[in-house]
Amino acid sequence: MRLVATRIGFLRAINLGAKRKFPKASIIAAVEAAGFTDVETYINTGNVRFDTTLRSRAKIEAALEEAFAAEAGFAVPTVVFTPRELKAIAEEAASFGHSGRHYVSLLKQTPTAAAVREVEEAGSAEEVAKVGGRAVHLLLGANYHEARLTNAAVEKHLGVATNRNLTVIRELADRWC
Repeated sequence: MRLVATRIGFLRAINLGAKRKFPKASIIAAVEAAGFTDVETYINTGNVRFDTTLRSRAKIEAALEEAFAAEAGFAVPTVVFTPRELKAIAEEAASFGHSGRHYVSLLKQTPTAAAVREVEEAGSAEEVAKVGGRAVHLLLGANYHEARLTNAAVEKHLGVATNRNLTVIRELADRWC
């Protein structure tokens, strides 16, 4: 008997503009076509929970990316976490005591110590990055809409990442962990 494990996938750069539309129903169809079961999505920003017998995160991400490309017609980088990992990211956020805008960039790969230093040093008094494992907490001030410390800046230093606000991260942790 093969053991089934729950995983949570975060799709990068979907539903941005007219050419990257990927509705929830199509995401579910693609995840099921990849062989995963008990699929559920949350809001239309690319958050999906599913069960799998695969153990390798890299194999899960590759299977999802192949299925998403086939269904959507464009590449959809995907970052996968276990429920335990997602819950830890949500819990870690409370330790920062930040009352401003809080976003979390979810990384495909674990960054090197040198890369972590680079992204954390790129911040300022109004924009702070705190890296923990494959999550980068972006703590932004009142002018968050003008921030230089964005997911694009994170990707420049740390590779493929997708970004969610802390409210979504907490909601997903409550629902799926």
